[in-house]
Amino acid sequence: MTTITFQLEKLNCPSCMQKIIDNVNELTGIETIKILFDRSKARVVFEDNKISEEEILHKIEEIGYSAKKI
Repeated sequence: MTTITFQLEKLNCPSCMQKIIDNVNELTGIETIKILFDRSKARVVFEDNKISEEEILHKIEEIGYSAKKI
């Protein structure tokens, strides 16, 4: 398992947070995703032999949010 933290932008409300969680959880290889709403950070635990950091980032951006690895 690999853990990565993203700084999120455009995270304005709890429904935005839930949208990211739901969409990232659909990806193969995701173990968990936890978002700290007050800090606009997402911590993702995933199987790096099934999905890459770039694919996770792409999914977040695809649904309309900006993110960068920290």
